[in-house]
Amino acid sequence: MPAPARILVAQGGGPTAVINQSLVGIVLEARRYGQVERIYGARHGVRGVINEDLLDLTQETTEHLERVAATPASALGSTRDKPDLEYCRKMLAVLRAHAITHFFYIGGNDSSDTVRIVADEAAKAGYPLRAIHVPKTIDNDLMGNDHVPGFASAARFVMQAFAGANLDNAALPGVYVAVVMGRHAGFLTAASAAARVGPDDGPHLIYLPERTFEIERFLADVKAVHARLGRCVVAVSEGIHDASGEAIASKLAKGGVERDAHGNVQLSGTGALADLLCDEIKDKLGIKRVRGDTFGYLQRSFLGCVSDVDAREAREVGQRAVQFALLRDANGSVAIRRTGDYAVDLVLQPLEAVAAKTRVMDDAFINAAGNDVTPAFMDYLRPLLGSGLPQAARLRAVSVPKVGT
Repeated sequence: MPAPARILVAQGGGPTAVINQSLVGIVLEARRYGQVERIYGARHGVRGVINEDLLDLTQETTEHLERVAATPASALGSTRDKPDLEYCRKMLAVLRAHAITHFFYIGGNDSSDTVRIVADEAAKAGYPLRAIHVPKTIDNDLMGNDHVPGFASAARFVMQAFAGANLDNAALPGVYVAVVMGRHAGFLTAASAAARVGPDDGPHLIYLPERTFEIERFLADVKAVHARLGRCVVAVSEGIHDASGEAIASKLAKGGVERDAHGNVQLSGTGALADLLCDEIKDKLGIKRVRGDTFGYLQRSFLGCVSDVDAREAREVGQRAVQFALLRDANGSVAIRRTGDYAVDLVLQPLEAVAAKTRVMDDAFINAAGNDVTPAFMDYLRPLLGSGLPQAARLRAVSVPKVGT
């Protein structure tokens, strides 16, 4: 008879449209094992652990959990805390006090590092804890994964938003610049390319943090597209930078920039970069109709814009996390690996392989000029976006000849 088990699950980092699928996958899968006595949830991630702010999820009804699973954002709440060694030791003390035997943390790069530290400290202390990192991030930047739950739904939003912006821009021509999340990895911005159907559809230019951004070259690109089409739609990653690594948002800002709790330039949640690039276009190119947007948090938890592929896989990584912990008695990070066209395999990789590391876009996904994506990226992206994508239509009527009046 297996030893009694007590489970604690938490969610960390930025919410996504499908993170609750992973939460519910963990809870419902854990209920299938007779040795599981209690299933707890920590409110607001690791902060909820050290504050002992826990919920007992053991007897939540399956019907209600399924409604939660289909709801975007983090049902347990989240945190931006980045635990150090002392923080993780306090977490372990709480886990021991509540006799937790299995800890599941749904999150990104920093969350995986937290799981690694807690697992290491438990092993040093001789405490029988199994710790599993369950992947989540719209940035799609976790090592060892073909893609990460949360990305596909955010990519679907970006694709649809740019499709609408392109239609708007075609009706009232000008230059439109939209800034998309992505400090180091450009996957989400690159997804804007899926909006293109016709040969003159935008985005006409795509700029990613994997390539050095040069203002003069950017202006030349915009000028060329505008001269050819009479309009230009541009997708820009928030993390674009110059050759020295300085963020363009910081370089162009004249009155200083905001910084987050970790000292990083605040890129999300402000319209600074879009406005600054639009000002450059107006001032240097003399184009009058120039508009800018920042998608910001919109793309993370947009209700009703979920990839069915993403939702299914987010549920499965939660289920597999429980199986790896209870059946294999292992620590690690669940990873999605692509097989064939299109299928996935879910594997358990060592925490050290993903913890505090950042994946960026493959060189094969970015064109030589550094201002667009390649067909290889589109082949990678399309299966992830899911079914039922809306399709825009154009008038097919022919022009009426002028009569010279």
